[in-house]
Formats: sequence, structure tokens, C-alpha cells
Amino acid sequence: MAHDADVIVIGAGLAGLAATAELVDAGRKVILLDQEPEQSMGGQAFWSFGGLFFVDSPEQRRLRIKDSHALALQDWMGTAGFDRPEDHWPRKWAEAYVDFAAGEKRAWLHRQGVRFFPVVGWAERGGYDANGHGNSVPRFHITWGTGPGLVEPFVRRVRAGVARGLVELRFRHRVTGLSRSAGAVDTVTGEVLEASDIQRGQASSREVTGAFELTAQAVIVTSGGIGGNHDLVRANWPERLGRAPEKMISGVPAHVDGRMLAIAEGAGARLINRDRMWHYTEGIQNWNPIWHNHGIRVLPGPSSLWFDARGNRLPVPLFPGFDTLGTLEHIMKTGYDYTWFVLDQKIIGKEFALSGSEQNPDLTGKSIKDVIGRARADVPGPVKAFMDHGVDFVVEKDLGALVRGMNALTKEPLIDEAALRREIVARDREIANPFTKDLQVTAMRGARRFLGDKLIRTAAPHRILDPKAGPLIAVRLNILTRKTLGGLETDLSSRVLTEGGSPLEGVYAAGEAAGFGGGGVHGYRSLEGTFLGGCLFSGRTAGRAAAKAVG
Repeated sequence: MAHDADVIVIGAGLAGLAATAELVDAGRKVILLDQEPEQSMGGQAFWSFGGLFFVDSPEQRRLRIKDSHALALQDWMGTAGFDRPEDHWPRKWAEAYVDFAAGEKRAWLHRQGVRFFPVVGWAERGGYDANGHGNSVPRFHITWGTGPGLVEPFVRRVRAGVARGLVELRFRHRVTGLSRSAGAVDTVTGEVLEASDIQRGQASSREVTGAFELTAQAVIVTSGGIGGNHDLVRANWPERLGRAPEKMISGVPAHVDGRMLAIAEGAGARLINRDRMWHYTEGIQNWNPIWHNHGIRVLPGPSSLWFDARGNRLPVPLFPGFDTLGTLEHIMKTGYDYTWFVLDQKIIGKEFALSGSEQNPDLTGKSIKDVIGRARADVPGPVKAFMDHGVDFVVEKDLGALVRGMNALTKEPLIDEAALRREIVARDREIANPFTKDLQVTAMRGARRFLGDKLIRTAAPHRILDPKAGPLIAVRLNILTRKTLGGLETDLSSRVLTEGGSPLEGVYAAGEAAGFGGGGVHGYRSLEGTFLGGCLFSGRTAGRAAAKAVG
């Protein structure tokens, strides 16, 4: 039988591009399919902050951060909490990924022209014991150029494959089925959607203009997760996180719909850990949206006071930036879908970053001048735009007006001014001396011992009610959908497995569709900076394994 290609890759996001690039290097012929237009090439990685998890990097060492493979593996395993029989392959992928992050990952990217911002971020700080959740040291490395800067070398490699006649790009091709004509899965069928000139991220037409059937020796599924499909998110919502939110905003476009997971499962693939997911608790509605219900995540420093919908301060260690899913679980058991940050201009100017390439034009544009300008500004431009236009922001000179503004944004006026003032005044008293029983104040002071946080991420401790630090600011925070942590079960060669544990012949998976490797490399929680890297590592692995198999 004559095949249309050696390998068909389904999904032109970062994992699909990495897999295709490796296949090109091996001289294999590839058809790359995606249901979206060509202008969406790169998928969700394009919109990302470009954060990557490295272990014992030059950037860390310059900042006197002592990291090691052993410490990173301790943190990963303590965070993942693997406890299921189906965690066999995810655990092995976790071990392999930490090896990669502590080994060749940075050098491999550096050879392709990827560079990194010199200040390392400290995400998911945990706040529990040494064997619990969180990063013991800063490991969040921002790509110089953010998401587009990380996507670019892989697009370049794929387009080089097109020029060599090895890659055929077929956009607006939506897969509807996988089947076999012999022993292995070798046939991909689907619908051709009408051409679309919409901007990247916007909803494209689903008008069908034709059909297709293609064959290859192998198929790699890199179609992403379910974050744009809120019905599917709710259907898979785990009881351990409380009730599913009535209101969510979307950190990904609607085409991140999970369709391909069901199609692969229908062809015999095993889908595991579907109840494991990663959604942010610090979502704000984009005042200038690109896709429907577009939300942006606040990347906060440790100083904002965090209150639930009724004005109760969140418990230790649920401080900003410490434990995303622990905070999500707590919030969903309060009976409300939202929370509040209360802070001042001094804090927001130093500590608020917004996730996303479009929210960081200085880093995305690789402008040293603009990065310095951001550091010198009272409030960075993108943050100031949300203060001026964002529907979740209240900015006032006094606490009474702030509370009235907060209550005006919600169905019920739940915030009591006297109670809120009591909480803030009590916290402010703890600032007045070097001793404190307030563990958030201790965490703030500890953060400033790290040079990176002191320079650009943590405000000097001060009284929030000090008029000199004002005006006061309240930010309503929403649940923001993002990542699927479970997925298609794969072995260490990215071969998709069946319910019986044997390979589904001819089928590989990578990226979010594979739970970033194995069907759930993160377990229950992520250390952050591991999603893009997981796409790269699993995509590279799938491409190399498929290239070898069809050789």
C-alpha cells in the first residue's frame, strides 16, 4: 500500500511542531494537520509567558540559587503525589523529565537560538514541609521573546522541512476518525473546513466544505487538552476540588475542545487521569479580549492580602503564588466562584505581572529599553490598562469607597467594611517590627532575601493603609481554565497504550493530549514552567520514536 506520508501529525501546537521538526531531521515525510488556520500555528504556546523549568541553570547560579537534580526530583514527586496504579508511566516520565530539565534541555534550546531573561521567577512556592508541594528554589525561566520566541525556532525548522519537500501543511483539516487498514492504525479521516482569515485566537468557522482520508505508517496525536470546553471541564471536575464553578473564564480559545482525545479513545487508546486538571484562581477578564470569555492570569508577588467572597482571609499557606490547586480547592468549598486581592499601588506596581505574550510587550519584543522602563514605572503599562479599564478592578483612595466598589461588582454585598478594616489593620501592625506571627509577612520578608524578588517582584513591606502607598486597589479574581493534566497513556517512547497495556500500533501522542507525557507527568499538581517544556520533551520524544519506527 502506498502511503500519503511516513507520519501524520495531528495538531500544529508546540508539541506537534517539535515532533515534526524531529521527523524532518530524520528525513521522514510528514503531513501536519490542524483544524485552525495557518495563522494559528504554534497553538497555545504562542500566547504563553514562555516560562520554562530548568534545574541548576546558569541563570540560577548567577543569582546564587543552589539547585540540584535531587532537590528538583524531591519537589516534583512531592508535588505530583502519584498514588494510582495508572501512575506507572507518568512517574517514569516525571523522572525522565527532571533528567531532561537538569541536563540537555537548556543547551538544546540554546543551540536553536532560544535565550532567557536573567531574573529567575519563583512560582508555586508551596508552604508545606520539605516533601510537600512546591518549588524549594526559584526555577521559572522566562524565554526572551516569551511564547513567540519559543515557538519561532520550531516553526523555522518545520518550514525548512516544507522547503525540502518533506512536510505538507494542511490547515483547516479537522480529524474525525482514526482507523486501520492492516494491523496498525494507519488511516486518518476528517472534514475540510472553509478557509478563514480570522486573527490568531479568534473563533474560526466550522463550515464543512469537503472530506479527506490520509494514510501513513504512524500517527502522532498532539491536539491539546480540554480547557476551552467548559462543559467537558465540568464533566471531569473532581470531587476533591469541591463543586465545579458556575462561572469560569477561558485562558485558552474555544478550539481547545478535547475532541481528539475522544477520537483516539474510540480507536482503542487508553485515556487516564481525566479528573486531573490545572486551573488558575487569579483570573481577570481581559478588557481587550481576543477570544470569547478571554481571561488573563495575574502572576502575583507575595504581598497582596487574599480574601474569600465574604471577606475572610484565606488560610495559611494559601498566599499569592504558593499553591494554585490548594487554593482552588479552598475557594470551591466556600460556595462562591471568586475571591479578592486587596492591595495598594505600591504593591501592584512592583508585584503584578500578567501572564501572556501580548501582556508583556517588552519581553515579547525583546526590548531591553522597555524592560528597564517597566522596572522604573510606578505601574507597568499593561497593568495600568487593567486598572483603568478592567471590570474586575476597584481603585479608590479610602477603604470605605473601596468596599462600596467591591460590593457593587457582586450579586450580594458580602464585604463588611469594619471586618475588612480589622483584618488589614491587624496585618499592618505586624509590619511595624522585625517579629511577627503573621506567616504571610514572614514569607514576604523571606522572598526579599532572593535578589530576583527584591529587585522586581516583591515590594518592601509596608502598611497597606498608609496613604503614601495608595490608592487602595481591590481585584476580583475568577477561576480561569487552562490545562489538562491527564491524557492518553504513553510509554517512554510516546507510544499510545491500550486498556490492556500494549501499544496501540502506529499511534503516538505528545503534549497536553498525553498529559505532557505518560498520561499525567504532573500527577495532581504542577511546579509551573513545566507545560511548555513538557510539550517540547514529549514532542521531541514522539518525533524521534516515530522516525525510528517508520525507518
